[in-house]
Amino acid sequence: MHTNSIPPAHTSLVALGDSFTEGMSDLLPDGSYRGWADLLAARMAARTPGFRYANLAVRGKLIKQIVDEQVDVAAAMGADVITLVGGLNDTLRPKCDMGRVRGLLTEAVERLAPSCERLVLMRSPGRQGPVLERFRPRMEELYVCIDELAAKHGALVVDLYGAPSLADPRLWDVDRLHLTGEGHRRVAEAVWQALGHEPEDTEWRVPVPATLPPGWTHRRIADARFAQQYLLPWIGRRLTGRSSGDGRPAKRPELLPYEGRA
Repeated sequence: MHTNSIPPAHTSLVALGDSFTEGMSDLLPDGSYRGWADLLAARMAARTPGFRYANLAVRGKLIKQIVDEQVDVAAAMGADVITLVGGLNDTLRPKCDMGRVRGLLTEAVERLAPSCERLVLMRSPGRQGPVLERFRPRMEELYVCIDELAAKHGALVVDLYGAPSLADPRLWDVDRLHLTGEGHRRVAEAVWQALGHEPEDTEWRVPVPATLPPGWTHRRIADARFAQQYLLPWIGRRLTGRSSGDGRPAKRPELLPYEGRA
């Protein structure tokens, strides 16, 4: 964490990635998604007149797509801060070449680090539950790679995976893949602090207060709804090679002045 009493005056932010950075499932009344990157940009803009922000993230993107479609675009923008979160979608595929994922992530970091003042990487959060356990070894292999790349290239790593609060199923949407608005708020706080700003919430890692667990019938209904609405379509896309982001443009493709909606 930054130790100076005066926080850095970053003037621009570019965010790269997939649905996590796009902001799913922090849903706004108009049907769009906000998410941690928008929240972070709004905070930074409130401190710096003329602050500019771009968000190149698109849901469903694999690390190869992020490298091919987002990395060079971001590097050319010359932003002060770049955030890169990618590779997790790859680890959730039935067949995943982790050597290839590590190589592509390395390529992305090598191209982005020299183009900005501060590159921010993340150990993505992991929801508690049986589905995650199957993929946890791959995720942790990805995070070892991220730590090594950060050490080599002077990047920041925000450890969301190690935060107890973000493992709580109550901070995840009904699709069990994306954080709620409160989850995204905590991620924004984590990155804010990592960039050297004074905490606005010193308790972001702390789990939300305990509540009575739902009853057996409620859990079974929720499981059935999840399987029908989310799990089966997700499996169908995996089997046919489709993605939820196919044909979808970047969330905010140009580095433009931003006032934000916090």
